[in-house]
Amino acid sequence: MNQHHEPFPTDRPAVVTCGLPYANGDLHIGHLRGNLSADVFARALEKLGQQTVYVCGSDMHGTPIAVEAEKHDVPPEEFALRYHEQYRETFERFGIDFDNYGHTHEPTNIELTQEIVRTLEEEGYVVEKPIQVAWDPIEDQPLPDRYVEGTCPYCGETARGDECDEGCGRHLEPGEIEEPTSVITGNPAEYRTREHEFFRLSELQEYLQAFIDRLEGTDNAKRQPREWIEGELKDWCITRDLDWGIDYPDEETDLVLYVWVDAPIEYVAATKAYTECVGADAYDWERVWKDDGEIVHVIGPDIIQHHSVFWPAMLRAAGYTEPRAVMASGFVTLNGAGFSTSRNRAVWAREYLDEGFDPDLLRYYITTHSGLQQDLDFSWDRFQERVNSELVGTLGNFLYRSLLFAHRNYEGTPDTPCPQPVTERIETALQAFEAAVNDYSVRGIGSVPVELARFGNEYIQRNEPWKLTDEDPDRAAAVIRGCVQLAKAIAVLLEPTAPGAAARLWSQLNEDGSVHDATLETALAAPTARFEEPTELFEPIEDERVETLAQRLDDRQAQPEDGGDGIDAETALEPPADERINFEEFQALDLRVGRITAAEPIEGADKLLELAVDIGHETRQVVAGLRQLHDVEDLPGTRVVLLANLEKAELFGVESDGMVLAAGEQADLLTTHGETPPGTTIK
Repeated sequence: MNQHHEPFPTDRPAVVTCGLPYANGDLHIGHLRGNLSADVFARALEKLGQQTVYVCGSDMHGTPIAVEAEKHDVPPEEFALRYHEQYRETFERFGIDFDNYGHTHEPTNIELTQEIVRTLEEEGYVVEKPIQVAWDPIEDQPLPDRYVEGTCPYCGETARGDECDEGCGRHLEPGEIEEPTSVITGNPAEYRTREHEFFRLSELQEYLQAFIDRLEGTDNAKRQPREWIEGELKDWCITRDLDWGIDYPDEETDLVLYVWVDAPIEYVAATKAYTECVGADAYDWERVWKDDGEIVHVIGPDIIQHHSVFWPAMLRAAGYTEPRAVMASGFVTLNGAGFSTSRNRAVWAREYLDEGFDPDLLRYYITTHSGLQQDLDFSWDRFQERVNSELVGTLGNFLYRSLLFAHRNYEGTPDTPCPQPVTERIETALQAFEAAVNDYSVRGIGSVPVELARFGNEYIQRNEPWKLTDEDPDRAAAVIRGCVQLAKAIAVLLEPTAPGAAARLWSQLNEDGSVHDATLETALAAPTARFEEPTELFEPIEDERVETLAQRLDDRQAQPEDGGDGIDAETALEPPADERINFEEFQALDLRVGRITAAEPIEGADKLLELAVDIGHETRQVVAGLRQLHDVEDLPGTRVVLLANLEKAELFGVESDGMVLAAGEQADLLTTHGETPPGTTIK
């Protein structure tokens, strides 16, 4: 990875943030990926000696919350605060150590947001423009964002509010959705002209093109926004017709600010609130956000453009510091399919905790199972395998066997120097840990202590100290001295990923102070002379337990989408359209048997693939939203049905000449029962 800044640690204060959870529903383990990864990274920075705070907060505004609050017949603030408090408790139970966790409706964020918007106005970056707003003519009310549903103008899929979340994933401006319908009443909507405020994003295109080249973090956080930044950059509507939100700072308008204006400003507000608690001498928020701080954002894959385009542009225009890095994760799936909160198809965060599992087990699995920007597929079987193999079998096994031997034979640490090969191996581990931080590799940070334990198992097995206690006691003592030093180093290096286990290990070693405050140098400091008999650090997960949990998940998945009140699943399906077409219109559809010969992800599009489809006479280039629902490498050779005479379209700069047909939310590809040759007409 190209390093455009001074490597960590630096002498400048750092702030690590995580994408704000939206306060309108329970958290499942997919939601936790960003929070846990950011916590690991912030703790790892502190291990390097970098002054760091970790801040976040609940996103309280926007139309989804207003819609849900209306369904529950409670005020939006009351509705969102319930989830805010639930999130705070859940994060704490997972060992996520925020220096400050606020929310976007707190006075600090409201005042700071309005102040920044006023600055944007004063600097000439805000302009008023007329736009087409969806309107419910029967109820005579505007329909901002997710109060309206319709068709995406770019890919033709169902779209909600400001995003095509069922298709191409594009951000949509007000007025772009076709065939709009009111979510509240089901009434057909119409468009009316309204004056709204726009941030002049286009004026900052040259800045953004330079910024994206020096931005650090994960590759996807730079790759996905390039098409926007290097193409035609449009101005950004920053107001909405809504009652719930932060008022636009102009008494002459009844608009509120778009949620994506005030949500990232909560990063700044939460940092400011932290300074107000500890004092500017301890941590100066203005130096971080207005001078030369190290700003690192950890986010989900669906909000990359907000953090790599909109947010840095807004910071630049308002005179604030740009982010040093954006670390974007991949998606989280469940047994190969997406989470479905409506079908209770999820492993809920509180459910995991209520099962009595050690939070560190999930922390380790989620942050080390794959690279941060790769998709992560959760299953109870894989979770068990990783825990039992790596945490129990490798790390826990080394620690218990070596410390037990040390206690029984020496009552603690043998009084002899640490062997040089052990010291050198620990130094190598410390270098790997520091390199992982500077590569923004959360997986690398968590892998270092396990690899060090693997070395420890090989070291103790190779030297067999139990055979040396009589024939060569000095050598036996040296071997165990090395093992205790390895254990202390593991405690220090394990702390970011598994803070609870690291604290237990630190206590077993009878070390002074807190492992949470220990920096990397501590790993090579001499261990405490005496400690008590150790206990197992982790317990293995039994097969019967995993089978029960997996079956429970399967049972929930099989229930109807309404939660299982006895209604057949078919009743939840969308009914056939009332409007009929005649036979001639059907005959106009040129449906062909096709065979996929190649499949490649489209740069910058999380859901789209570029397919090569053989239809006998020729091979068509087709864009399809299959990336999150099918294994890309398995698609070549798949027989499909292609709508061959669909008008050509361009998605993310790639021309699509046809449409592959699929059924349902999981994109079950339509095919033929026999071996019908590609190009055969379907009648």
